Amino acid sequence: MSTTNNVNDTALSEVLTSPFIKTLVQQIRGQDNYGVYRNWSDELIIKPFVVTKQKKREISVEGEVEPGTQARIMAFFRAVAARIEQETGLLSKVVIDLNHEGFGWVLVFSGRLLLVVKTLRDAHRFGFESFEKLAEEGEQFVQKGIDLAQRFPEVGKL
Repeated sequence: MSTTNNVNDTALSEVLTSPFIKTLVQQIRGQDNYGVYRNWSDELIIKPFVVTKQKKREISVEGEVEPGTQARIMAFFRAVAARIEQETGLLSKVVIDLNHEGFGWVLVFSGRLLLVVKTLRDAHRFGFESFEKLAEEGEQFVQKGIDLAQRFPEVGKL
């Protein structure tokens, strides 16, 4: 896929219409209590998720993880949970435990079944190389969660 981030690019248009990206945008808009994102394009809303290697090097890992970064992590995994829920019908929830140094973990679960488990390191630098990587990694988490939910449906139900 193309690595350009031009909105007129066909590859980017395809990425923006992917089910995971659409769900991610819905999650972000759903948390927008003041209507800030009402007139923003989908590309502009998810642009903070793209953090190049150069930008990651510039981000300090000292101090607290910024609230905006924490919100992006939560939105990303809520989108994963929402997609799993759409595909399986099982109510999915997200739990994030993140310490002040940027280390922790994310759990996406349904009933007593852990659908996604992700260890976070250097959460200060959370992001993806491109829009394509964002969609690809999100969809990988979704597919793994769906596979587990389909293999153990009785555990996923309360």
